Amino acid sequence: MGAHTGRQFLRAGLLDELQINLVPVVLGAGTRLLDDLGHTELERTQVIASDAVTHLRFRVVK
Repeated sequence: MGAHTGRQFLRAGLLDELQINLVPVVLGAGTRLLDDLGHTELERTQVIASDAVTHLRFRVVK
């Protein structure tokens, strides 16, 4: 899911969970996933880290 689609689902209250796979690569530009969403509370439920990628899982608190 891209950032635009993810933001639309978060704004509409349609997500129960959010999983982000964070890869440390500089791409230059892009859309920020969590900007301008108002009060959106996320509870971190899982972190799996390695040198190549960090998998983050959050519960969307409603």
